[in-house]
Amino acid sequence: MGNHFHASSKPADFSFASRAAKYDEGFEGKASRRFYNLLLREVALSPGMSVLDVGCGTGALLARLCAGCDIDAHGIDMEQNMIDVAKNKHPLMDFSLSRCNETPFADKSFDVIVACMAYHHFDNKEGFAKEATRLLKDGGILYIADPRFPQPLRKTINAILRHVHTVGEFNTPDEIATKFSAFGFSLLGVATHGYAQLVKLSRLADACAADNRR
Repeated sequence: MGNHFHASSKPADFSFASRAAKYDEGFEGKASRRFYNLLLREVALSPGMSVLDVGCGTGALLARLCAGCDIDAHGIDMEQNMIDVAKNKHPLMDFSLSRCNETPFADKSFDVIVACMAYHHFDNKEGFAKEATRLLKDGGILYIADPRFPQPLRKTINAILRHVHTVGEFNTPDEIATKFSAFGFSLLGVATHGYAQLVKLSRLADACAADNRR
């Protein structure tokens, strides 16, 4: 969700810092609800599970996940304004300023990782895959919810983003699964709801050992 502008030597990224206070009530927040509903339908949780929301924004998704199950909820985002709003709205949850590929958590900290409306913004998708491998427990599940576009439109959007030197790449479920298979993930399934798609990936027990040999 939240992002920031990179140094001039790197592609610029979208910034939601100025809209953090009104994000949930604005266009972005309303558009995200379809993704939230898809995740709430598909994410398998049990009481006591540790859950990390990468690109958590204002914490709206984590709050809805917590409402349905007593989980240990954590969120990270690159926008300090988003983290501030999340902490104010949900003081009982843990929120940290962090990049997706360099988090402050110990190995095998989480049962579940979710990335909702955030993956297409990640400028280091390989780094995120490696970090997710490190953070998830054996058999842990990674859920990536991102926009779903028809192939011609998706290719056009990606080409425009590259042309204007802006971070952003929209992938198909097969493309996402292929990226993560190299880091010891297996595809559990794909769910869709209109313009929302959800890719479900399982971390294999020997994933970290395999990655360390790379």
